[in-house]
Amino acid sequence: MTPLSRRHDFALIFDVTNGNPNGDPDAGNMPRLDPETNHGLVSDVSLKRKIRNYVDLARTGEVGHHIYVQEGAILNEMHRKAYVALRPDDTKAAKDAKLNPKDDAEALKLRDWMCANFFDVRTFGAVMSTGINCGQVKGPVQMTFATSVEPIMPVEITVTRMAATNEAEKKKASEGGDDQRSDNRTMGRKHIVPYGLYLAHGFVSAKFAEKTGFSEDDLALLFEALTSMFEHDRSAARGEMTTRRLIVFRHQNALGNAPAHKLFDRVRIGRNVEGEWRALDDRGLGNLAPARRFSDYVIEIDREGLPEGVEILDLV
Repeated sequence: MTPLSRRHDFALIFDVTNGNPNGDPDAGNMPRLDPETNHGLVSDVSLKRKIRNYVDLARTGEVGHHIYVQEGAILNEMHRKAYVALRPDDTKAAKDAKLNPKDDAEALKLRDWMCANFFDVRTFGAVMSTGINCGQVKGPVQMTFATSVEPIMPVEITVTRMAATNEAEKKKASEGGDDQRSDNRTMGRKHIVPYGLYLAHGFVSAKFAEKTGFSEDDLALLFEALTSMFEHDRSAARGEMTTRRLIVFRHQNALGNAPAHKLFDRVRIGRNVEGEWRALDDRGLGNLAPARRFSDYVIEIDREGLPEGVEILDLV
């Protein structure tokens, strides 16, 4: 695999229609939002989960593409695999509750084994020192929370279930007439965002990629996942989520040729007013109806006067 030799920064733009992109368990699973601005939030952890799930689907069973953090996994048993691989004649490696590297050289080999076998370890890094110690790794790929470009209005919707859960409940409903059947419905609630357009930033460090083995092939797979991850994450709760744009700034060298924030400022999202771009803070937008579709926005990329050594890849 070709080592990653150039820094990349990217802007991920996605939307949600009639769904909950990331529920907050501390707020009754309402969509996450900034309480001061009412802008919606989607955590970096949520986005990384979707990337992991896509890679697991797309590269199931492939060497080097296993997923370390997955539902139901016992992390210490993942660590044990590294010790068993490096100590094939040590019977204790397969059963001891606690294991530690013998020296710095073995610690490095354990870390490298985890990076080589688990895509998400060499991509996002991991703390692997719980009980069976494989150290920790700082990943080359980091992401921010996604923030909606305009305030969102979460809506709480009541839902009912008409089926009974047991015979006694069914009998009570049938004997009580229409009023009893109505009262006997199982009630529930779901929270949705009617429409929201979200923006997240990501960073890929070629220098940290040298340490984990993150390669050009891994980068291509990461961008593939960012493009397609919502296509395989459908559920009634999440409504319709879609990656709308993936804008990548590729530098010529490992350290980069321009500050990331100046590059991200070149991506401008505004409202579509009769086919023209209008700034989101334009006071005249107060007369517009709330955005309810992607076509209500216009995305512009300033390509003029790019810093030397930086190119823009518009992948979606």
